[in-house]
Amino acid sequence: MVSKCLVGLADTDVDLVISHCLNPVSPHSFFLYAGAGSGKTYSLVKALEAFEKSYGEEYRREGRKLAVITYTNAACDEITERVKGNPLFHISTIHSFCWILIKSFHDGIREYLLSEIPIEILELEKQEAKGRGGKASEVRRRKIADKKKYIEWLNAKKVFTYNPNGDNQGMASLSHSQVIKICSYFLVAKPSFQQILVSRYPFMLIDESQDTNKDFIEALFEVEKRHETFALGLIGDMMQRIYGDGKADLGAALPEGWANPIKHMNWRSPSRIVSLANDIRHETDQQIQKVPDGKPEGFVRLFIANSDIPNKPQFEVTVERQMAEITGDELWNNQENTKHLMLEHKMAAKRMNFEPMYSALSKSSHFQTGLRSGELTSVRVFSEYVHPLYKLVKEGMSHAVMTHLRRTKSPLISKEYLQSQVATTPLQPVREAIQKLVELIDSDPKIAFLEILQCVATHNLFSIPHSLVAFIDVQFNENKAEEESDLNEADDSSIEALLAFLKTPYQQIEAYSTYVSGEGAFDTHQGVKGREFERVLVVMDDEDAGGFLFSYEKLFGVQELTKRDRENITSGKESGVDRTRRLFYVTCTRAEKSLALVAYTRDPSRLKQSVLSKGWFIENEIVMQ
Repeated sequence: MVSKCLVGLADTDVDLVISHCLNPVSPHSFFLYAGAGSGKTYSLVKALEAFEKSYGEEYRREGRKLAVITYTNAACDEITERVKGNPLFHISTIHSFCWILIKSFHDGIREYLLSEIPIEILELEKQEAKGRGGKASEVRRRKIADKKKYIEWLNAKKVFTYNPNGDNQGMASLSHSQVIKICSYFLVAKPSFQQILVSRYPFMLIDESQDTNKDFIEALFEVEKRHETFALGLIGDMMQRIYGDGKADLGAALPEGWANPIKHMNWRSPSRIVSLANDIRHETDQQIQKVPDGKPEGFVRLFIANSDIPNKPQFEVTVERQMAEITGDELWNNQENTKHLMLEHKMAAKRMNFEPMYSALSKSSHFQTGLRSGELTSVRVFSEYVHPLYKLVKEGMSHAVMTHLRRTKSPLISKEYLQSQVATTPLQPVREAIQKLVELIDSDPKIAFLEILQCVATHNLFSIPHSLVAFIDVQFNENKAEEESDLNEADDSSIEALLAFLKTPYQQIEAYSTYVSGEGAFDTHQGVKGREFERVLVVMDDEDAGGFLFSYEKLFGVQELTKRDRENITSGKESGVDRTRRLFYVTCTRAEKSLALVAYTRDPSRLKQSVLSKGWFIENEIVMQ
């Protein structure tokens, strides 16, 4: 039987608990459970406003700040705007915050890298001893040589740089992961570093703490344990944990004595969607959300179709039309007004027509995270360098073209290159290079990434990532190559995946860029983290997803659990069903008005009976294809 959603009152007691914890005289750490749509940002801002009123003058006089760590730049901007840019609060992403802490410790950074790089070289040498020859071996040997050169470079006193929001090129630039690792290490190993953190930021509030890097969280726990004048405020919901590097047991492994306030209300979704969300998470933690009095019922429909249906995208269009009739909301008829959430990126790639490049690159496990986030260096040279340049040229924005070339540090407009030109028109090579590139892209809709890469390298228009240098036929100066590489572990599968990608059509890059930016009609649970949409369509399809981490057929009771699944469940370890349930919960709770769920299955009748027996849906909410 479908559970009835309870009506509740505002969680004002939670705000009082947080204000009590943020007392400099007796600081107290806390973990705030804040489920989907609970208004955690509202409570966070209220706490900051109360802190300003009570302790702002004192903190400014002492030169201290309260730190707020957010998961995304968008969340950072939102909180900064709500507190009107008050300098009492240091609001930043985790990468920016860690860099601020470590950026003056150049000797310490150098010592850390000198201890870690030899370990990485040893691992590469082991891979080389076991691996095959060819391009994979070539890249491994080059990586070993590069790292040895890096050690030589490190042996002299150096100054390091880092950009938390973009390119990190050159030996002096630290990577995103290095910044987190180094900061976490310093917090545990260096008492003086701990003291700097505590004296500058006696309070740290961390939003989306369930997905914050495990090493960083555990380092902060160590600081909190050693310093009575320091307190942490973790805000999150373990049911919405979607990334693998977070602390999986965070909610259950808090240090003794922490406050644990709970926000029970869901202000985002209508009551029917909230009751479905409560039912989904019941087997995980039995947290129950309530809705404010007067909240509309809303709409939920589960559409079930056979996995072998010939045209799934067309079926989903039919679903949207049916939702328009069911809800009376004509905006369901316009795809751009509906957020389509895929529980696997490959499903979006297929519907947005960039599946060939996605499938090629995802065959290497080393590329999957960067591919999904848009941060894969081998792709960014096309998505952030070549494609924007092409669009600006076609739009006739010549001034913007030069701005783009400066921003991307094109070798053709570097000071050294321009000074070396004896011609009266030193920018002529730039114009010629751009013209050749645009003509090549326009010449054939099936032109491959490899041909575009060749053109860029031939004319030296942009720096080429090290990971792509081996695929270029022209003589190329590797000193001008981009230092950042995707081939930190240069195995055969990575080389083969890159080559397969480069042979696919370049025209996919626009759809891919739209997708990873979150601007299109399609997205995933990762892409919609913390966001909300009036109309949501969730597509679940094990066969299209092509992965093994998630199984909707198992979640819905169609496919039997494996022996490993049962062993994991018995021993309390995370199973594929646990991961799938969390993803399902996250996507469902994005909806503000109406929710359509599309399940492709090998056994439609069994799926229907299973979800009815679970009590997740009632008969008239299920539509069979």
